[in-house]
Amino acid sequence: MDDDPIDPTRMRNQPAFRTSTGTEWIVIGLVLAGISSAVLLFQDHATSDVVAAVVIALFVAMLVVRLAVPRRRPRVTTLAVLLALIPIVTIAELLALIAL
Repeated sequence: MDDDPIDPTRMRNQPAFRTSTGTEWIVIGLVLAGISSAVLLFQDHATSDVVAAVVIALFVAMLVVRLAVPRRRPRVTTLAVLLALIPIVTIAELLALIAL
């Protein structure tokens, strides 16, 4: 029963991973990257500009994955990882600035 492929309680069987084409992930990534970049660019530190460029690069990578990966599950899983990296990188930078 653990190997039931339609068990909705398993993370890999969530509708966002089974039915999404990736467009929703791109929209959320655009909003998140925009907010993160704006917050980072308002910081008066050189590393913030570099991290803002990394955030934008992560979003561009999301676009490339959305257009280049034909299979749904690997595409959506990669988009999810890239989307999760955007706030992780942003928060790490902000915490580093606070520690200075």
